[in-house]
Amino acid sequence: MRRRREGLGRQIVGRTLLATSTSVLMAAAGSYIFYGLLITYEPHYFLEHDPWRPEWIEVGAMGAICSIAVLASGLVALGFARRLVVPLNAVAAGARRIAAGNLSARARVSRYDMGEASRLVENFNVMAERLEAASSEISRWNSVIAHELRTPVTILHGRLQGLADGVFEPDPALFRNLLSQVDGLARLIEDLRTVSLVESGHLDCRPAPVALNEEISALLELLRPDLLAEGFPLEARLDAGIVEADAGRVRQALLALIENARRHAPPGLIRIAMALDADMVRITVADSGPGLPPDFVDQAFKPFRRADKTRKGSGLGLAVVRGIAQAHGGTARYVSDPARFEILFPRR
Repeated sequence: MRRRREGLGRQIVGRTLLATSTSVLMAAAGSYIFYGLLITYEPHYFLEHDPWRPEWIEVGAMGAICSIAVLASGLVALGFARRLVVPLNAVAAGARRIAAGNLSARARVSRYDMGEASRLVENFNVMAERLEAASSEISRWNSVIAHELRTPVTILHGRLQGLADGVFEPDPALFRNLLSQVDGLARLIEDLRTVSLVESGHLDCRPAPVALNEEISALLELLRPDLLAEGFPLEARLDAGIVEADAGRVRQALLALIENARRHAPPGLIRIAMALDADMVRITVADSGPGLPPDFVDQAFKPFRRADKTRKGSGLGLAVVRGIAQAHGGTARYVSDPARFEILFPRR
């Protein structure tokens, strides 16, 4: 069991008292020993000399005793200073290495470190680990964003260059293809913006009383023709009632879940449900797909995570869904039996 460390202030007072007590006790004990020996071996000394005027032998003995007491006190203080300074120097050295670009640098932790000094080392190492993880995440984000942007930008550049050079004839099908690439870029940029706002805690969410079932019904009617043409009929079961929510953000989250089903599930029925009780709103989206692999469930709602990297998609949709749910004071989750995604937040 780990021994509970005392506070640094208490240890400083304790070690100061210990050093002082050591010097006083050694001086007192040394005096008793010296005069005891003097009386034992020179009993006539005090009869031959004025007891109120110390002789050189007494001055020398007192000097030696005080020197030994100061040395002992200094050794106690030195040990204390080392236990205090070593962790501080370790933190300072780690900070210099991190400032020089070595984010893997850590300060050494010893079980002999004291109180607050030890906690300083531990907290520094936690900060360094988080800084290293954040740096790695930023590098990964930059790489993934560049990859996601490269494909549509390359397609747009090639088609537009072909139009400019007369290689392609202008026709509606080509323009629809270009427009779909632009729409894909716009969705990617909006998802990146939303995830960035969620990560920074600045997502603009303005809940207001709204008949959420009507808002969702309107969205589904707008999506139904295109989804039906691709083999995805919609089934909606929505409880009627007033909910405190940002209707635009909820539509954005629901659209991301439906788009996720369209991209990754085989053609089949998509079921959307909203259940209201006195305290909670539960929005559910289920499709005819096999669901998420068990080893991917914990990663599903993190940015740029995809269970099947061979399929199209940025891996941002579910991160957007969870961010919007959290902005409403709730969460988003995957339930495996039966496979479905759920958005939950307080009804207020």
